[in-house]
Amino acid sequence: MAHFKKKSANTKQDVPTSAMPDVVFMLLIFFMVTTVLREVELKVQIDYTQAENIEKIEQKRLVSYIYIGPERLGPTEVGESKVQIDDAIVEDINAIRTIMYDKLMEQPRLIVSLRVDRDSDFGLITDVTQELRHAGTLRINYSTKREI
Repeated sequence: MAHFKKKSANTKQDVPTSAMPDVVFMLLIFFMVTTVLREVELKVQIDYTQAENIEKIEQKRLVSYIYIGPERLGPTEVGESKVQIDDAIVEDINAIRTIMYDKLMEQPRLIVSLRVDRDSDFGLITDVTQELRHAGTLRINYSTKREI
């Protein structure tokens, strides 16, 4: 009877890792692009009004928010109504025109969303909308919460 010898190949069974840096780099880029780094720190107090017919904006990147409400002075103290764009209180209402015009030049399809406190002075809201009109930002949205 003949005995058979099993031939063994002298190859290694290692997992190829040459593509791993490419995969790690692609994952890093993906998470950098899709991650929101920080939200705006509110310096005004907002208590939204309620509405029956609301519509959700799908493209959040096209939206610039303007907050109008009483300024937060402390944990429980509030002051007079102020306008906040991004992280800064706008002291001069006329400055809204140049700020929003610059944003419109960067993003031509810009939507301005006004987040207004329910007890804010309507004259201030009118002044802000007039400045937005002069800046050419005519796509204006008013943020509300759904009526229950």
